[in-house]
Amino acid sequence: MKNQPSSPLSSDADQPVSVGILGATGMVGQRFIQLLENHPWFRITWIAASDRSSGKTYAEAAKWRLDTPCPERIASMVLAPAEPDHAPRVIFAALDTEIAREMEPRFAAAGCAVVSNSSAFRMAPGVPLVIPEVNADHLHLIEGQSWRRSSGGYIVTNPNCSAIGLVLALKPIEERFGIEQIFVSTMQAVSGAGYPGVASMDILGNVVPYIKNEEQKMEEETLKLLGRLSGDSILPLEARMSAHCNRVAVEDGHTESVSLKLRRKATREEILAAWAEFQPLAGQHLPMAPAQPVEWLDAEDRPQPRLDRNRGGGMAASVGRLRPCGLLDWKFTVLSHNTIRGAAGAAILNGELLHRLGKLETEPVAAAR
Repeated sequence: MKNQPSSPLSSDADQPVSVGILGATGMVGQRFIQLLENHPWFRITWIAASDRSSGKTYAEAAKWRLDTPCPERIASMVLAPAEPDHAPRVIFAALDTEIAREMEPRFAAAGCAVVSNSSAFRMAPGVPLVIPEVNADHLHLIEGQSWRRSSGGYIVTNPNCSAIGLVLALKPIEERFGIEQIFVSTMQAVSGAGYPGVASMDILGNVVPYIKNEEQKMEEETLKLLGRLSGDSILPLEARMSAHCNRVAVEDGHTESVSLKLRRKATREEILAAWAEFQPLAGQHLPMAPAQPVEWLDAEDRPQPRLDRNRGGGMAASVGRLRPCGLLDWKFTVLSHNTIRGAAGAAILNGELLHRLGKLETEPVAAAR
């Protein structure tokens, strides 16, 4: 399921980094396990979940929901208390927002590199919100975190599942032509609500035009991701944005209809070239990185979740239906896999970039910290 690096570092393969998963029994936690089990650089050595699961084996505590078997090695592992004592240095966190707000700083203070999928700290001024292909330079913010100075720990976040595919599609356009206005309407899969998520009687044959806080997250995060690093802060992209977020009866894959007003006029051929030539250095040769971050589909009825969500191992954004917009300049459709690229896969890719930059350590956190 993962993409393999075309030229991996030999030291990465020889000395896998010990990692832990917070929130291991949930849907995103299960994706972390699925994607990390055969990872060439990382090895899961510690898993934790809620107090009611602590002390149980993973097989006893979790009902596996994915389409590949739960790895036997993980199934037999005992869930640890969700405390930093004896945890590995590197933590992938899949926690609900309120729990993350209290727990992630404790792990960072104890010296852990917390690579988080939670929204709790995405918009905090000193916390980088990162897509490696888009804004790898924003990782500089970790150096100013108080945890980094006192213990070496820090928090890095990845975006909301609805923002990440959009931003991948917008970045090459913004670089070449600039963007003044963004309008987006989403059709978001039920897996984005976790498990059990939306009740079947509420979603089957239906569209729910409300996802709590989703529109605000999408608007704020998009502008931060496309913003620029200035000293020790991020200046958001100077653009106006409006998002409409809807839940639809699709299992996996968020589809989004996008309209843009550009700062400099562009032809259809120029926009297609921007997508085709978008191969940023930061994502190259990382195990989870897709060979082509943005894939153009020429068919008039694509992309579609059922057919296209797993492109690039679930890590690519698929774009199609580029055409003139009667209100703004151009409109198109973008699709991304919400629990791979939009959640666990995004965090793992951030972890890979941190490792490539030498910002991860393999020693366990001492209990005395």
